[in-house]
Parts: sequence; structure tokens; C-alpha cells
Amino acid sequence: MLAYAQRWDPQWYHVDEERASASEYGSLIASGWFTASIFMRGYVDRVLTRAAAYASPGVEEMRWTAPVRAGDRLAGTLEVVERKPSETRPGLGTVTLSGVLTRLGADGAPEQDVLRMRFRGWFGMRSAAASPNGAREQTRSGQ
Repeated sequence: MLAYAQRWDPQWYHVDEERASASEYGSLIASGWFTASIFMRGYVDRVLTRAAAYASPGVEEMRWTAPVRAGDRLAGTLEVVERKPSETRPGLGTVTLSGVLTRLGADGAPEQDVLRMRFRGWFGMRSAAASPNGAREQTRSGQ
């Protein structure tokens, strides 16, 4: 977490332990981009490597909803929101996904969402019978 911040996002609350400890954060917090990378790793490992996945036409929304600290246990949830044939890529479907990364509660603390995002991906299409339009699927994985 610290090495990532030192190289890619060296804002004081990510890299200056003394200053972060004296701030409202109480400790160093992860870069939001580091947090998004954790979500992406789970998405690659559990979805993209098991699917006929192509590129992504983009992220529609991304929100960092709570800080992440060293030692936090995180779990990702992914929901298929919409599926439709791609308007620009013949043979591919555009899938809209909603993802959430959640800090798991420790010592009785409640779970808390730390990242919410909505994005699209291109995937090879299945037959209509095997993949009805608008069907919702959900998967959860721990990090």
C-alpha cells in the first residue's frame, strides 16, 4: 500500500505516517487507485480469466466511500446490471456491471463499503437461450 502510494499517488495522507496519524484519518490510508486495483485483481481472477472477455468501453462511475487502511480485509461483489449486443463490435455483447468492495468487519465491527463502481465490458456472446437479456447474476469474493 505504501510502496504504491510512494510511486503513484504520493499525497501526504498516503505516505506521511506522522502527519496522517495526527489528522482526521488517524493513520495512513490507501490511495483510491490502489483500492480500485484490488477490486480489479479480483475481477480479473474470478471473471475475466473464465470468460471470453475483450476490452472495456469504460467506467461510468467510481466512488471511494470510506478509507482503506493497512490490514483491512476486503471482499468484492459484482452484479450484472444489463446485457445487450454491442452496437460497435459485431459478435460481442456489452455487459454493464456494478461492483462494490467492502471492508469486512473485525472484532464485531460492521462491514463497510469502501468502493462502488459501475462499468461496462465487452464479452463474446452466447446463444439467446443460454444468456437471457436482463438476467441478473451476483458473485462475491474475498481479498
